[in-house]
Amino acid sequence: LSFKDHVCELLNTIDACQVFFDITVNFDLTKNYLDLVVTYTNLMMLLSRIEERKAIIGLYNYAHEMTHGSSDREYPRLGQMIVDYENPLKKMMEEFVPHGKSLSDALLSLQMVYPRRNLSADQWRNAQLLSLISAPSTMLNPAQSDTMPCEYLSLDTMEKWIVFGFILCHGVLNSDQSALSLWKLALQSSTCLCLFRDEVFHIHKAAEDLFINIRGYNKRVNDIKECKEQALSHAGLMHRERRKFLRSALKELATVLSDQPGLLGPKALFVFMALSFARDEIIWLLRHADNIQKKSTDDFIDKHIAELIFYMEELRAHVRKYGPVMQRYYVQYLSGFDAVVLNELVQNLSVCPEDESIIMSSFVNTMTSLSVKQVEDGDVFDFRGMRLDWFRLQAYTSVSKASLGIADHRELGKMMNTIIFHTKMVDSLVEMLFGPACSGRLCCDRSLSLCNMFLDEMAKQARNLITDICTEQCTLSDQLLPKHCAKTISQAVNKKSKKQTGKKGEPEREKPGVESMRKNRLLVTNLDKLHTALSELCFSINYVPNMVIWEHTFTPREYLTSHLEIRFTKSIVGMTMYNQATQEIAKPSELLTSVRAYMTVLQSIENYVQIDITRVFNNVLLQQTQHLDSHGEPTITSLYTNWYLETLLRQVSNGHIAYFPAMKAFVNLPTENELTFNAEEYSDISEMRSLSELLGPYGMKFLSESLMWHISSQVAELKKLVVDNVEVLTQMRTSFDKPEQMAALFKKLSSVDSVLKRMTIIGVILSFRSLAQEALRDVLSCHIPFLVSSVEDFKDHIPRETDMKVAMNVYELSSAAGLPCEIDPALVVALSSQKSGHCNNIHCLAKAVNQIAAALFTIHKGSIEDRLKEFLALASSSLLKIGQETDKITTRNRESVYLLLDMIVQESPFLTMDLLESCFPYVLLRNAYHAVYKQSVSSST
Repeated sequence: LSFKDHVCELLNTIDACQVFFDITVNFDLTKNYLDLVVTYTNLMMLLSRIEERKAIIGLYNYAHEMTHGSSDREYPRLGQMIVDYENPLKKMMEEFVPHGKSLSDALLSLQMVYPRRNLSADQWRNAQLLSLISAPSTMLNPAQSDTMPCEYLSLDTMEKWIVFGFILCHGVLNSDQSALSLWKLALQSSTCLCLFRDEVFHIHKAAEDLFINIRGYNKRVNDIKECKEQALSHAGLMHRERRKFLRSALKELATVLSDQPGLLGPKALFVFMALSFARDEIIWLLRHADNIQKKSTDDFIDKHIAELIFYMEELRAHVRKYGPVMQRYYVQYLSGFDAVVLNELVQNLSVCPEDESIIMSSFVNTMTSLSVKQVEDGDVFDFRGMRLDWFRLQAYTSVSKASLGIADHRELGKMMNTIIFHTKMVDSLVEMLFGPACSGRLCCDRSLSLCNMFLDEMAKQARNLITDICTEQCTLSDQLLPKHCAKTISQAVNKKSKKQTGKKGEPEREKPGVESMRKNRLLVTNLDKLHTALSELCFSINYVPNMVIWEHTFTPREYLTSHLEIRFTKSIVGMTMYNQATQEIAKPSELLTSVRAYMTVLQSIENYVQIDITRVFNNVLLQQTQHLDSHGEPTITSLYTNWYLETLLRQVSNGHIAYFPAMKAFVNLPTENELTFNAEEYSDISEMRSLSELLGPYGMKFLSESLMWHISSQVAELKKLVVDNVEVLTQMRTSFDKPEQMAALFKKLSSVDSVLKRMTIIGVILSFRSLAQEALRDVLSCHIPFLVSSVEDFKDHIPRETDMKVAMNVYELSSAAGLPCEIDPALVVALSSQKSGHCNNIHCLAKAVNQIAAALFTIHKGSIEDRLKEFLALASSSLLKIGQETDKITTRNRESVYLLLDMIVQESPFLTMDLLESCFPYVLLRNAYHAVYKQSVSSST
């Protein structure tokens, strides 16, 4: 109510003073007058849209009574105002009858500005609007206009002035053709105007409802209907073409200014015009897209709106960055040109009162005192006083009885408007950017959730593009795998044979790399499109280092990093292609190739956006060396460990796969039920090295621990068998030199085959582990040769008399590096909890005997060498007694057992061949090798 009273009082004063309004002359006075009228109108309309307004003021009055003991004295007037303004525009049309002349004069001054601003894109294009390179010869000339502030005045603001202004003083529409032209042009450009945030005013419906009740306004109503049809059918297309033109124009302007920032001086007006035009078009689109009044929505959907906003940001960034350049230019302009011209204009004034003379003299003095040195010294400029004095001067000279009337000295007004623009270029660049150039109004709310959602969505889109590129690169890398060369070789051989026979061969297969061959530059592949889209998106993510909203700092690059980590983790696990039902899994070498291709693409992202991709690799790949990742999901370590234990080694135990030491690999055996995989393709040297590359020392340690757990379970079963036969074994230990007694005791032993089977299983597992350890050692020797050699040297030179705990620490370090140790620390750890001993490839038995013996004797603090010598004596004695037997069942596979004893000695770091020969004749070993060989030859034939 108080605001309404002050507005009414001010409007009456303006009418009484018969103030002259012309936007091209006294710009500040006219603009603020029109803003006052529109703000007043908006406020009254918003008030009428509050549904519970009567209840609210009633509650207010009741609260006032309870607090102060009496009603608010202004309450009756406030209540009456609420009632009077039920239909605010109708009431205000009556109110503004006495203000009609002042308002219409101010609005009619827009006829020199608004039609020139409201042109089609084709007219802009023909006029080479905003182009710096269309006329190279005038590129350094300063951009000048008689109406400088009007050039970047918001079109949206002018449309509000025209629509609301001519509704309030509608009588002029019937008497002045230029007023009617402005009115129609505004009605044809938009269908709604913004009152406040998402509150809009539907122009045509409201105007039609108002004018239809006024006698003699049928023609105006028809005009409104025609303009509405025109707006609905053509406005969307016109504004779409404008945005299309502005995208190219702003891009050109930003590119030229980034190359030649010095042009920001003479062409600053172009920058602010471009920003103002772009902002108007974006605001128009956002407003109308939410209030579409036609079925077709194509003109209101713009996928390239972000590009236009981006070019606005580019121009703003140039202005911020090169602000000192612009200051330097306009300081010289003000002191060297504007001050001189203004001084001449003042001198030529026929009448100049004292007050006005003092103000204008201060203008000249202020500008004359400026120098470039002030810019170089970093002085802070402040021309707000000067601009306020010019506002006062406009008020003094615009009243009807002024001695110096600005209406008679238009050149002075235009010159001062230009000078005011130049002063803003020196001290108010930031305010200018947040005035006509501000895109902040495009974001209604600074919401934390919206910002988080927007940045998250950007990062997701970038992640999806990167994933698509990685998939393409993995496919290309897969074409280079050795398994595909067989087809190429076969095709080449067939092609050669077909040539000789004259037959037509099969179509030639495309070779890897053919996708890089381009016939012309116009050929765009899917990968090209993905890279283009990714570069644009990453440029946007990298454009702003961080965003501060309500004391929260958002870093767009961190969103991308976190999304890449999550996707990389899922992709690595997904590329294993593990199928639990069929027990299928990718070969380690193929997975390694895919992971390297993936990592190559991720490394290239550093060319687009400043993120630490090495940190992503470290986080993801280190998690993959553990049993579970940070989200509790299985990793490639757990998947491959489970597969090798539950699939490959289980098939070895079932007799479908055998271990071949010479090949250092497990190989499928011919059986009735063929396996779904080739064991050699998963266990040879190259595959184990690839597995070591993928899992790393930590992952291989987990694999070893899992293997040892299986061994410990076998040893637990062996212990049960030993306990069952403890009495017989004790007697055999003291009776090894009594052949008849030993034979009788041997027959009393139970589950002998089970012992042999379980020891062989242990040997198989240990053989697989030795392959894994050897592969790990090879990989680490390539990556960290100096560290590995240091560890190896440390292990080799540890004294025999060293304390066992210290020795075990050294062995554990060596084992982690893949080095073979006299005592297996992993096995010691696995068996130490049981304090006891622990499976079908018989040649693995020697490794099992040695490793288990060493581990068990270490646990029980016994001398390994002495115990193994005792074992050798017992074994050789028993075998020599078998040699004297004549029973076929007893002497079955006798030669194989001799060779097994030889293998045990060869594998053992504690036993020597000399020791063996002292208790077991070497001639028996030689004859055993000969017999086994003859038997294998005869069985094969």
